[in-house]
Amino acid sequence: MRIAIDGPAGSGKSTVAHAISDRFGFTLLDTGAMYRSVALTCLERGIDPNDAEAATKVAQEIEITFGQGPAGQTVQVDGHDVTSAIRTPEVDKAVSPVAAVPAVREAMVAQQRALGAVGDVVAEGRDIGTVVFPDAEVKVFLTADPAARALRRAVQRDGGDAAKDANATADEAAVAEILADIKRRDAYDSSREASPLKPAADAHHIDSSLLSVDEVVAQIADLMEAARS
Repeated sequence: MRIAIDGPAGSGKSTVAHAISDRFGFTLLDTGAMYRSVALTCLERGIDPNDAEAATKVAQEIEITFGQGPAGQTVQVDGHDVTSAIRTPEVDKAVSPVAAVPAVREAMVAQQRALGAVGDVVAEGRDIGTVVFPDAEVKVFLTADPAARALRRAVQRDGGDAAKDANATADEAAVAEILADIKRRDAYDSSREASPLKPAADAHHIDSSLLSVDEVVAQIADLMEAARS
């Protein structure tokens, strides 16, 4: 079975996908981490993220793999751990223009489909249900209020998880900065020509603003059961 979870930045896609993977033993395919890996490599090589040709060359050259560490899933680029490095504010700003390049997306989708052809998979991103796995058995479009998403991202950078801790707090200035970036990314990702952020026609919409991770997972579990019957 393939579960496709799409949605904007900070909606909780990654946390929910991890929970589904842990609960049901599915392979986790973090496509956002893959585009972040391309963006990080561009920055490390001094490449302008808006340079489509150079970004495409990076996407075609690097090998992205996933592993398991003491704190959970890890991400490697050409054998080097980049799990933390891809979650910086610099990468946040660089990833949207990189991910908007059609040839970059083509290279990543090829890797994603190869990784996803190994049994039960849960994948999260922005075009999983529309482009990567359009025939996925379960499709979810997960969203949340922008302010809630900004808080979650700020708490995540401090090492916490607001999706699991309803009382989590973060610096107000940091939240405001992230909120502005999230609104910018939403506009950019929704209007780009290559695989824009949008729900698949048959996706189930879930608003996670006031839901816990367990409540979102329970809804997806119900969809999985219905897909099997």
